[in-house]
Amino acid sequence: MVNACRSGFYKASALDAYCVKCPPHSHSPQERASECACEKGYYRAELDPRSMACTRPPSAPESPMSTINETSVTLEWSPPRGSGGRGDVTYSVHCRKCPEDGRKCGPCGSGPHFIPRQFGLSLPKVQVTDLLPHTNYTFSIEALNGVSDLSPNPRQLVSVNITTSQTVSVILKERKSKDSITLTWQGPERANGAIVEYEVIYYEKNQRDQNYTVLKTKSNVMTVDGLKPGTTYVFRVRARTDGGYGTYGGEIELETSHEDMLAIGDPNQSTILAVSIAGGIVLLVLLVACFVVSGRHCGYIKAKQDPDEEKMQFQHGRVNLPGSRTYIHPHTYEDPNQAIRDFAKEIDVSSIRIERVIGAGEFGEVCSGRLKLPSKREIYVAIKSLKAGYSEQQRRDFLSEASIMGQFDHPNIIHLEGVVTRCKPVMIITEYMENGSLDTFLKKHDGQFTVIQLVGMLRGIAAGMSYLSEMNYVHRDLAARNILVNSNLVCKVSDFGLSRVLEDDPEAAYTTRGGKIPIRWTAPEAIAYRKFTSASDVWSYGIVMWEVISYGERPYWEMSNQDVIKAIDEGYRLPAPMDCPVVLHQLMLDCWEKGRSDRPKFGQIVSSLDKLIRNPSNLRQLANSSIWDDPPTPEPSFSTVEDWLESIKMGQYKEHFSGAGYITLDSVLYVNISDLGRMGVVLAGHQKKILSSIQILQTQQGNHVHV
Repeated sequence: MVNACRSGFYKASALDAYCVKCPPHSHSPQERASECACEKGYYRAELDPRSMACTRPPSAPESPMSTINETSVTLEWSPPRGSGGRGDVTYSVHCRKCPEDGRKCGPCGSGPHFIPRQFGLSLPKVQVTDLLPHTNYTFSIEALNGVSDLSPNPRQLVSVNITTSQTVSVILKERKSKDSITLTWQGPERANGAIVEYEVIYYEKNQRDQNYTVLKTKSNVMTVDGLKPGTTYVFRVRARTDGGYGTYGGEIELETSHEDMLAIGDPNQSTILAVSIAGGIVLLVLLVACFVVSGRHCGYIKAKQDPDEEKMQFQHGRVNLPGSRTYIHPHTYEDPNQAIRDFAKEIDVSSIRIERVIGAGEFGEVCSGRLKLPSKREIYVAIKSLKAGYSEQQRRDFLSEASIMGQFDHPNIIHLEGVVTRCKPVMIITEYMENGSLDTFLKKHDGQFTVIQLVGMLRGIAAGMSYLSEMNYVHRDLAARNILVNSNLVCKVSDFGLSRVLEDDPEAAYTTRGGKIPIRWTAPEAIAYRKFTSASDVWSYGIVMWEVISYGERPYWEMSNQDVIKAIDEGYRLPAPMDCPVVLHQLMLDCWEKGRSDRPKFGQIVSSLDKLIRNPSNLRQLANSSIWDDPPTPEPSFSTVEDWLESIKMGQYKEHFSGAGYITLDSVLYVNISDLGRMGVVLAGHQKKILSSIQILQTQQGNHVHV
């Protein structure tokens, strides 16, 4: 007869030979139990196995933040401090509209639009659009997991209150002269935060498409100088608060004073006037004559052309064959501004709404915002602005990136929307890439993608570089930090600046021939002889492959730049990252051939990756080499599970381990991959990192337990 299980143990089946201890937060008060009941406040979801610890709903999200832009808001928050011991936490956002008269808040209804969605959010961020202007809203955010619906307790929420923007009141004119106008205005009555500054836009009446100016001030009074006498100008003002920009107020037309009129009765003035009129008539006759002559000349050339004949285009020193496109270096232009006019579209600054600063570039701030062009839908964009106090050379260098980008049209090359050059600050507008730079994105999502997904990213980068190579453009700084990723995981090549100012780049180093280049990504011939070609870009692409497969690991780790140069010269090449398929590491090695002509072309790389995507079975064989040439240094001993998890940068799973009953290092030694899954550690990369560290702990203590 099989012995019955005592209290605190259970036997899932009568056929089981042994009793099993109840999982954490559960008990079996009676003998012969076939499963353990959850403690009060803990629950087991319908699909949870009997062997899984009982869990509870998560605590409320923390640190909610809001960024308001007119009638939209971006909400962000931190994950709950307590996940309840589960790894399936999602978020939902509830909206309530609150009248100003103090009446009770009510549901927002179907008006607001939530991006990407209102319920079941996997990331702690949502954008809400289509809100009403100057209206109070309350947004409540809750965290949910697989047992939230089983708890009778009220949901734990965190709320944030916002007020959408209101425009600046009507502009008033205080005084004017022949070349200046002084304005004053009132700020919004219900601003959504402290007013940081005001932005004034003005232009000559009916001349907005030709030229306009943007000025900024912290005061609600401004004197605009340098105006033309007797000219009508249009002015508009908007406020910027801590929460973002408001809308522009209404237009107001103001006219400068006229110059003193010429006294026709004065003989001297009459003489001047007569000479001026005569000179004007002569100039007009000359202009008409030139127009007639040039018109005939153009007509003669057109008459000589065969309308059916294919024409070659000659432009700035290059002959472009029909049907082909070739990159034109902006420096081939005598006037750099002409390159901008040829390749970049001028955008009216009033079509742009800047929302928040997302970074800083070489020349100034980088912001996210929205662009609404006439008869086109509104889109999200990235906005690079040129900081104040720039030189003319810095302005040319800044805009050179736009004149380069504007020549490219490929799904894996960052797309230029246009430029703003007719007012200050000068801006470059590009498509917005939600996930930012590839290196940061990979580090943030370590181990979360399949090999096929990673190969898909690499294929996109290679396709973009193949296009650039066909255009005869050499990038020179191809690295994961210069690849941007959108919400669909599409990778796009970016950073086309000509100046290559790398003084502030920690990855740059001086070379023996002067200048600074990113040593770890650069081909040996480019380091030694400054010989940059598409083949040197292929070498850099091999390093990018290594970065992607290693989830953003630093190439050559902590080796000095000089040691890297020496090692490469002696034939050293980076070993395969952890879990890297053999075929991918071999492709990396092909890219790192010492001879330029021995490296594959980008088109060949694209074909190779396409074959792997069509035949994923070829990715199963993993390379044997470890990231490290030598065995890993044994980790130091730890006194607590928390210290151990922090040391391997897995501190986010402290509660998962304690909730599952693993509170001592001895108990951790017996954790296997199934245990991790039950605890809610479901990311493959995180599982591997934890299990690898457990194996080292076992070695230290002489325990060789199969995990």
